[in-house]
Amino acid sequence: MDFRFDLIANYAPFFLKGTLLTIGFSVASIILGTILGLLIGLGEMMRNKKLAAPFRVYVTLFRGTPLLVQIMIIHFGFVPLFIGETNVYISGIAALSLNSAAYVAEIFRAGIQSLDRGQMEAARSLGMTHVQAMQHVIIPQAFKRMIPALGNEFIVLIKDSSLVSVIAAPELMYWGNAMQGQYYRPWEPYLTTAFIYLILTMVCDFLLRKLERRLATE
Repeated sequence: MDFRFDLIANYAPFFLKGTLLTIGFSVASIILGTILGLLIGLGEMMRNKKLAAPFRVYVTLFRGTPLLVQIMIIHFGFVPLFIGETNVYISGIAALSLNSAAYVAEIFRAGIQSLDRGQMEAARSLGMTHVQAMQHVIIPQAFKRMIPALGNEFIVLIKDSSLVSVIAAPELMYWGNAMQGQYYRPWEPYLTTAFIYLILTMVCDFLLRKLERRLATE
């Protein structure tokens, strides 16, 4: 196999721009998805079934349909509906965040429910309100248990960000496809993009493991 590194060198600036945008998509979606996922997870656990139902429907909807379909609907449907035109950056971040939030919500729900009910009762007996008990007692303890699952979700999100290339968002996979289309060579562009995604996920995994070890000693 004639592997041409010179073609990769020619496309290096585009791969760099694509990698930076992939990181931007991933970080923004992780932050928004985590915040939204926490709120949805708490909503799912409300005792009032009617109030909890919309949150459960949300989780079912986004976990039960392909992310690619969600990206297309949000990009060509909802984003033009709200801003009057398509925008690949808004669509990409919105789709990735909304999809990730559904999985993060289940992680938060499972993590919180894994704690003994006595934790809440003890906090309430000390005079804390339900919100204060969740903020200072329940969520901090549950978060330590959720780190491995959250780490897996973040890594999946980094890889799933490649799907926004279908709406022409100029991230990493977009430039891999562009290079393949220009030179009609599959090995150089796709092995390069695969290697970069591997580095990104390994860095994410390293940081999360370091955080997990640090919290375990506290």
